[in-house]
Amino acid sequence: MQYSRPLTSKWQAPSNIAIVKYWGKRDIQEPVNPSVSFSLSEAVSRTQITSTPSEDGGFSFHLEGKEVPGFHGKISKFLELAMGRLPMIKNHFLKIESSNTFPHSTGIASSASAMSALAFCLADLQQQITPKNSLDISEVSSLARLGSGSAARSVYGGWNLWGRLTEIPESSDHYAVPVPVSVDPVFQEFHDDILIVKSDKKPVSSSEGHALMNYHPYRTGRIKQAHKNTLSLIKILETGDLDGFIELAESEALSLHALMMSSTPSYTLLQPNSLLLIEKIREFRKTKDIPVSFTMDAGPNIHLLYPHEFSKEIAQWEDTTLKPLCEDRRIITDYIGKGPQKIINS
Repeated sequence: MQYSRPLTSKWQAPSNIAIVKYWGKRDIQEPVNPSVSFSLSEAVSRTQITSTPSEDGGFSFHLEGKEVPGFHGKISKFLELAMGRLPMIKNHFLKIESSNTFPHSTGIASSASAMSALAFCLADLQQQITPKNSLDISEVSSLARLGSGSAARSVYGGWNLWGRLTEIPESSDHYAVPVPVSVDPVFQEFHDDILIVKSDKKPVSSSEGHALMNYHPYRTGRIKQAHKNTLSLIKILETGDLDGFIELAESEALSLHALMMSSTPSYTLLQPNSLLLIEKIREFRKTKDIPVSFTMDAGPNIHLLYPHEFSKEIAQWEDTTLKPLCEDRRIITDYIGKGPQKIINS
């Protein structure tokens, strides 16, 4: 082995919020439909890996300073899949330490940020050990995808596309790419405030929901819908069409939950206050003529989306109208971010 001493890498990577949703997968974490998201600024995972040569390999994992056996299987599977591209995994013991700037079960995809940060650390360590074996950003995205599909989009800042479309030659099912247009300024300073309706663990996991798409009666129609909406959203981002964005974002969010309710077995993750918040958002948009909209991930919480210039008016409205409908009056405020970064001397 070239190194007998421990090596360390530490990276920070963001979560992201999808506007066109990824729902359903095939093979090894490949999407059945394309998706488009933007990376967040404040909701990030920070991961440090200390790598020590060991013929037996292996790893330990600590989250927020505590060992979490429940994540062992997921990380073990990820490392096994990544070993072909990162041979150092086979003969190094990896001490993995991770933390989030946001709590679990609050409508922010922690697996996206965590697996993206993990992929960057591993790629960095592989390059330290064998400098000629460096990975470009698309390979890091592909690695992150092996741990969590949506993590493929968290290796960049700004707006990103994951999933193959014949109309976009650079797109791929194996890795994400930045959207191939110049994004209008209105969408370069976009906000995402997460309205916490319920923070309990979901009764049906996202992985289980993805699996239910395999034999879903609307599978073919959904794939066509997502394909069309992806191309439409990219054009919307280029032209700054806020009205088009609102219509598409809300349709995608409701379509996602409609797929859950029409699967076999069927289920819903929405709560009564989820629907009340949607009504309040649409009423505010109509009466105040402010381009605020919503999206949702696979959970009950609502993501409030709006341009930066309306921040003051929306903060006041959130305080008086939306917080009373949130669990413990809780809202997590965030906005579009610049992407992952290596952490030095920290």
